[in-house]
Amino acid sequence: MKNHKKDLKTFYILWSTQSFSQLGSAMTSFALTLWLYETTGSALQTALLSICSYTPYVLMSIFAGALSDRWNKKRTLLVCDTFAACCSVAILILLKTGSLLPVHMYVLNAVSGLMNTVQQPASEVTMTLIIPREQYQRTSGLRSFSNSLVTILHPVLATALYGAVGMDGVIGVDLATFAAAFAALAFFVHIPSPDVQHQDDPRETLLSSAKEGLSYLRQNGLILWLILFLAGVNFVASAFDAALPPYVLSHENGGRAVLGIVMSCAGLATLAGSLAAAALPPPKNRIRVILLTMLFSLGTENFILAFAKTPIWWCIAQIVGWSVVPIMNANLDVILRNTIPLEMQGRVYSCRNAMQFFTIPIGTFVGGFLVDKVCEPWMAQADPEGLLAGIFGMGKGSGAALVMFILGILGIAVCLIFGKLLRGYEYREAVVKK
Repeated sequence: MKNHKKDLKTFYILWSTQSFSQLGSAMTSFALTLWLYETTGSALQTALLSICSYTPYVLMSIFAGALSDRWNKKRTLLVCDTFAACCSVAILILLKTGSLLPVHMYVLNAVSGLMNTVQQPASEVTMTLIIPREQYQRTSGLRSFSNSLVTILHPVLATALYGAVGMDGVIGVDLATFAAAFAALAFFVHIPSPDVQHQDDPRETLLSSAKEGLSYLRQNGLILWLILFLAGVNFVASAFDAALPPYVLSHENGGRAVLGIVMSCAGLATLAGSLAAAALPPPKNRIRVILLTMLFSLGTENFILAFAKTPIWWCIAQIVGWSVVPIMNANLDVILRNTIPLEMQGRVYSCRNAMQFFTIPIGTFVGGFLVDKVCEPWMAQADPEGLLAGIFGMGKGSGAALVMFILGILGIAVCLIFGKLLRGYEYREAVVKK
């Protein structure tokens, strides 16, 4: 145990402080979502916050990994964190001067998303460099654990601060957590450099580096199909994320505080799932675990929320749907880290990000569009005594419930289709040399 603590000391420092900063950023994001929906009343305009954040992330990810493989990992993380903090400062200044408009939020979210594009692959490679191979599953569970705590705490804390002192207080906490994480990374974290044999040829262009990542995926069908499967899952999940806030905020039994509680329940579920992921022994078939956990998640949460009318059932739906997600993430993380050579991880992770996450802005737009332009108008014209009204209710929010029902069917279809495509692949534990 002492050796484990010594081996993971750098990981613990980086993990804890970055998680602290992540909490502050998540609080700001949630408060901005509340502010924008209360200002505009539009699910689609609120969804554009996520779309503007993810679009540059998807478009530039394929090149960001090649850059992260070349650049100093520590400097990359510090610079990206600084730009993200500057975006929060800009929002605060615009808010204090009464000049904050939705378009400002969209532009700043795009800048923040661009920084995250470079930061994410650098962060993934950093974790591979500082974590002993035998601790991959354990540390993945711990990272899921911290993500769960962030998911639990940020809606409640953001709602409380937003209601008590407004957006100023939320952004102030965000900047304080950034300062703590920046100081820890700058002065207390040492990130080793990869072996000389793992360094890129400085004459290699960014385009050729990106092509190497894509070529690796084409030659490794298991990784490619897993990425495409998660792209389908992300489409359904992002459409759900676009439909949930307007569903809860506009429902007669909902509101700002209820939304915070419902979203916190997702964090409680992932917390329990993270503890399970860290404690469970390695499964015999990691691919099957990934498929079954997503089938269970997408095939339960959407339907419960679509049919339920009370906050207690909304909370139960979140708990049921999110409890198995960390288990899926831990098994996927082990497969990726053990399969992809270290010298290729930045490039392959960036290609993975572009392919796996490009469906998020699309799904977010589709979810917001379906709520605002299709299902809400349709339900507004539905027969109050008809079947649709009996199942999904009437009034604002019933259209979002119909969207969730559609997403439940789509989620099951995605899992079944990719289950057949992945049936012929096997995965065996392998050693990635550092």
